[in-house]
Amino acid sequence: MIDESGLQPARSGVNYQEGSNSPSTDTTMFTDEEASRDDSKGLRLVHLLMAAAEALTGVNKCHELARVILVRLKELVSPTDGTNMERLAAHFTEALQGLLEGAGGGHGKHLISGGPQRDDHHHQHQTDVLAAFQLMLDLSPYVKFGHFTANQAILEAVTQHRRVHIVDYDIMEGIQWASLMQALVSRKDGPPAPHLRITALSRGGNGRRSIGTIQETGRRLTAFATSIGQPFSFHQCRLDSDETFRPSSLKLVRGEALIFNCMLHLPHFCYRAPESVASFLSGAKTLNPRLVTLVEEELGPIGDQGFVSRFIDSLHHYSALYDSLEAGFPMQCRARALVERVFLGPRIVGSLARIYRTCGDKEGGSWREWLGATGFRPVDISFANHCQAKLLLGLFNDGYRVEELASNRLVVGWKSRRLLSASIWTSPFDSESSIS
Repeated sequence: MIDESGLQPARSGVNYQEGSNSPSTDTTMFTDEEASRDDSKGLRLVHLLMAAAEALTGVNKCHELARVILVRLKELVSPTDGTNMERLAAHFTEALQGLLEGAGGGHGKHLISGGPQRDDHHHQHQTDVLAAFQLMLDLSPYVKFGHFTANQAILEAVTQHRRVHIVDYDIMEGIQWASLMQALVSRKDGPPAPHLRITALSRGGNGRRSIGTIQETGRRLTAFATSIGQPFSFHQCRLDSDETFRPSSLKLVRGEALIFNCMLHLPHFCYRAPESVASFLSGAKTLNPRLVTLVEEELGPIGDQGFVSRFIDSLHHYSALYDSLEAGFPMQCRARALVERVFLGPRIVGSLARIYRTCGDKEGGSWREWLGATGFRPVDISFANHCQAKLLLGLFNDGYRVEELASNRLVVGWKSRRLLSASIWTSPFDSESSIS
């Protein structure tokens, strides 16, 4: 299933805990001094960013002070040059600038809430988006970790079923399902490959995933299934105008093993509103699925934290993400610059805008906590699934690690920071009775 080769890391300028990837003792004096200067500048940038966030939203807020700090930051950083911390600080500076311009109820030109692939805001060409996605797929484990962990759980859950129906919340390019099809047709024992039906949710209005794009994804998957002999059909389910999922709009067939697949906020994904995600998972509960596969970002606790605390946690999160990607995208590499410009920069801006708007809200937390609280039952991660995740990370860099934090949950992280988790669930009720 996995054929990528591991890559060796480059020295990062991020002022973040280095763990086992500390510089070797035989580094030259010049390199040590240069690294020390980079670390010192990185620490200075962190302090300036924190000061700007505090001036923007703190108890003694002062927008004029925030403006002065941001002007200084813009003199020090660039989104395309310098160390990880310098490039990262440039995007956080842009995000704070947008919040400052939008303060007082306005909506500044930088205030972006949609996520990484809204070309109408960022004038990205679709070719850039696809190229950046392929680079992200090849040179980091995040996308594959989510796909492979979910697919392995699905394979194990449907071994005796003749028909399988997967409802995919955000199908994107559909690459997750090509590897599942290959696994289904290559099983050496047990019954022949089941008929696989995939229903992709489509979004109208200004959403990135138009009906035409979903149809193109369906055509590619259908052609691939035919080429390997996998019985397959593809359908769409249109969300309401506010991206709410209605279970009644889903076509169900008696005898199918029903799977709900929910990939959220992978590095290349669009942001999805909590109300939309909640409608999808609530709808899953009413339909009594065999399995729910969930992949989501690992973020710090939200609770009643103010903007500055959540800003700092976000800075740590993206520092780790940048540092991990540096292992696959060397410094000054055009590939790395493309990924940061197309995906990560807009994601940072959108993330901080949402934190700013929801500051003080008591709502939050992870979707796995939501599933547990609403009665979904955890499904144990198998030993084979855990081993697969370890093998995958071993192909990239020794800074990546995988943890099993609960019987049904695997988490991938970079050194000391957890970044992405996959958890497996089943219906609160006896799902076998509803699909047999």
